[in-house]
Amino acid sequence: MSRFRVLFKSTAVRLSALYILLFAICAATLVFYVTAMSERLLTGQIRDAVRQEVEQVQRAYDTGGMNLLLRTMERRARQPGANLYIIAGPSGDILAGNVASVQPGVFEEIGWTSVPFGYQRYTDGGGVERRHKAIANIFVLDNGLRILIGRDLGDPERFRLLVRQALMVALAIMGLGAIIIWFGIGRNALKRIDRMSDASKKIMAGDLSQRLPVGGSGDEFDRLSMSLNTMLERIEKLNEGLRQVSDNIAHDLKTPLTRLRNKAADALGVADGEARRTALEGIISESDQLIRTFNALLMISRVEAGSVAAEMSPVELSAIVADSAELYEPAAEEAGLGLSSSIEPDVEVQGNRELIGQAIFNLLDNAIKYSSDTEGAGKVSLKLSRRPDGICLSVADHGPGVPADRRDDVVKRFVRLDESRSKPGTGLGLSLVEAVMELHNGRLELSDTDPGKPEKRGLTVSMIFPAKAA
Repeated sequence: MSRFRVLFKSTAVRLSALYILLFAICAATLVFYVTAMSERLLTGQIRDAVRQEVEQVQRAYDTGGMNLLLRTMERRARQPGANLYIIAGPSGDILAGNVASVQPGVFEEIGWTSVPFGYQRYTDGGGVERRHKAIANIFVLDNGLRILIGRDLGDPERFRLLVRQALMVALAIMGLGAIIIWFGIGRNALKRIDRMSDASKKIMAGDLSQRLPVGGSGDEFDRLSMSLNTMLERIEKLNEGLRQVSDNIAHDLKTPLTRLRNKAADALGVADGEARRTALEGIISESDQLIRTFNALLMISRVEAGSVAAEMSPVELSAIVADSAELYEPAAEEAGLGLSSSIEPDVEVQGNRELIGQAIFNLLDNAIKYSSDTEGAGKVSLKLSRRPDGICLSVADHGPGVPADRRDDVVKRFVRLDESRSKPGTGLGLSLVEAVMELHNGRLELSDTDPGKPEKRGLTVSMIFPAKAA
């Protein structure tokens, strides 16, 4: 019973019930309208037929007198399905006709009878209730005799009842079908809502891997589920990022903080001014590295939250790449590397200039850093080109590269393949680049520069921007 109460509280069920009620009212109105119009049409046809009969009988009386009138009425009365023909005296007594008796008071009217009257046929047995109904036109002759010519209403009545019964049966079948469909729709909607509710309870309990069910019909429930599932995926990813950041902060920042604390303790025990100055400079350097780490974390969080989405505007990507190449060329030369660039002119994207520039700086910085210690690494390549799937900005080096099974890991925060942490850095460079690409509706691709050289396979990082709409 409680399930039925829940069912009838459903908006879909209540709307369906309202539609059925309105349908029933309209259908009932249609039934009565159709039957009334049918009856009116048949009654009108009967009145026309009786009017013609009256005119012909009156013409016979005017032409041949009483004898011709009697012969005319007698001939018509004997025909199959004949009308009612009665000759009555001035007092209303039936003198002749094809009807045994009529309802009292009928002959008091002249012209059309105001309402259908009852009559009895000669074929009816004695004591049979007068159930026959007719309408008639009554006129008076010069000699005072009253002539009644009428028509039985049995056929119109039977037609009216037949039409009404047919419509009622049809409406009953449609109504039953509507109720069954309504109940089925309500139950189906309730089941889908129950499944969504069960999934929501698991999600609220902390299982963010749960997703709302999608039936595949593409209806409003599916659209709602897909929108909420997209939101849940985003929340799950942010929560995973937050958990990962918390774990990695505890792991990766513990060492520099301990080192900072030890340097500060050492500085307290140094008496020599120059040595103390050197110790303090080391403390400042460690502090700057920590600040850079937290700034990078704040930037990634800001980008992932989409707070800079409103700052998007058309930017000349070719100019940004050219400026980046010019800026990093001295750093590459200092590391013993060559920096080559191939930039397609007049490439424009919708984006944030500062974030794109920061992403390019991160890629160039990584490429130079990880190629500088590799013998014969050669050069770092920066390339901007148009592709069928969008605009590609790639940075390629010839260093040790990244194994294929670790490429998903290196874009996570604080993940570094250099487990010894011998190289400077925070492990946040590629995380920021990936966040920037997601903000720009693009993607990040990692591939080998030289697949045939396992020791110096290199790494090519490609930023794929969607083509700017014309």
